[in-house]
Amino acid sequence: MITIVLFIFAMVGFAYWWLWRQRVLEKPWAEVGPKADTREEIGRISSAAKTGLMFFLAVVTSVFALFISAYFLRMELPDWSPVMKPEVLWINTGLLVLGSGAIHWCSKAAASNNLRAVQVSLFATGLFTFTFIYGQLMAWGQLNDEGYYLNSNPANAFFYLFTGLHALHLLGGLWVWSRTTLRVLAGVELEEVRLSVELCRTYWHYLLGVWIVLFGMLLST
Repeated sequence: MITIVLFIFAMVGFAYWWLWRQRVLEKPWAEVGPKADTREEIGRISSAAKTGLMFFLAVVTSVFALFISAYFLRMELPDWSPVMKPEVLWINTGLLVLGSGAIHWCSKAAASNNLRAVQVSLFATGLFTFTFIYGQLMAWGQLNDEGYYLNSNPANAFFYLFTGLHALHLLGGLWVWSRTTLRVLAGVELEEVRLSVELCRTYWHYLLGVWIVLFGMLLST
């Protein structure tokens, strides 16, 4: 089992390295600013950014699908013991829904050139998402307090793996969110950050969907 997990991590690491070398991870949030002097150029950058993001999300989906498959295969062995599900996970799920709703509102506000609404919704997105991640850390703490350690049972290891991997992808999204938020606070035109906001919206919605799948799976097993 450890060999399989290490192999998957190696493949995932290679995929992310290759994407970085190709600059695909940067293109989804390419900045549309003064250098894009024509509508054709803006459209080209937007199309490339959306294609890059879809490719990246396809890789992420494959990663989670591999781990989910390994999860159900590992459940069949006799040493499997279900892990406790901390109640804070329900609160965390609600926070992630609110964060996804906030970035959706932000995208609508950016499209209508409502600067104040963009500022408020960006702040709300960050607040809900950071609180979600903090809530996940609380869930880990509760599990440790109850004796559900990482190496004490395969089910525990998978719980930490799924929640940790999901949180890491959210942290990556927050890095992009912080760049966009700083640019908005610096007073750039909303046209220059509209693409970033739209793609952040897609990314947050995607990670919300991933979490709902993971949470539902963990609750039912």
